[in-house]
Parts: sequence; C-alpha cells; structure tokens
Amino acid sequence: MSDVTYLTQEGLNKLKQELDQLKNVERPAISKQIGEAIEKGDISENAEYDAAKDAQGMLEAKIAVMQGKVANARIIDESKIDTSKVQILNKVTVKNKKNNAIVSYTLVPESEADIKAGRISIQTPIAKGLIGKKVGDEVEIKVPSGIIPFEIVEISI
Repeated sequence: MSDVTYLTQEGLNKLKQELDQLKNVERPAISKQIGEAIEKGDISENAEYDAAKDAQGMLEAKIAVMQGKVANARIIDESKIDTSKVQILNKVTVKNKKNNAIVSYTLVPESEADIKAGRISIQTPIAKGLIGKKVGDEVEIKVPSGIIPFEIVEISI
C-alpha cells in the first residue's frame, strides 16, 4: 500500500507530465534499444542487450512508483490555507536568533521542494520544527550543524 501524497494542483500536473514522458518517450526508446540488440545476434553474451534490459527494469520501477503517487495523490486546496499557525503551503518568515538573519521559506510537499526558490519540504527538520507554531513563537530546531533558535516573524500564503 502506498502512502497518501499531498500535492498542489501544479505539482500533480508536473508529476503527470513526467509520467507521460516516461511512458510515451523513454519506454519506446528502450524497447527500440532492446530490439536493436536482439537483431545483432546471440543475446546470451550481448552487453547491449543486458544494459537495455536493466534500463527497462529501472524505468518500469520508476513508472510504477510514479503511478502510485498519482493514484494516491490528494490535492491541497490552497484557498483554505490558514495563516494563524504554520502549516503546509505557508510562507514562513523566521529570524535566526543566533545571527539575526531573516529568512523566508515556503513549506511544500517533498516532491515540490526547491531550496533555491525558498521552497522546503515539509519533511525537513526546519519545517517539522515550525509546524503548528504561531507568529512570535520561538522554537529551537535541531539541524545537522546543531541547534538553531528561530523566532517566527510572519506567516503568509
């Protein structure tokens, strides 16, 4: 049984596009490679055939995982996002109490994380430490480099 995957509509559309690419472009390309390797003769000692079959197996496994995610996807209704406390899809501005740096993060499903765009996975230590907190709350979050004290400055959408 697969776990429920929470996605925005945009994230689900991106996942479906990637799945479509794998099924309709990459799968036929690997089948063609297998066919070409078979045409070269004895497949018992054909490295090209073995490599293509391995690639096919990995591709089929990836397709199966992605199909499971699509089948178990739950769309997050962005219009019902509450900003009274930190939750998924909130943009949270925090102040690092050690160095007074102010940083904003948007908490997103794991598959939509992009640190360069300020979108961190809900599964990260920072996001887990912020969930359920309110503006003005101070929280100490354990990260790989140690414990960082944060103050929540703003919660928005």
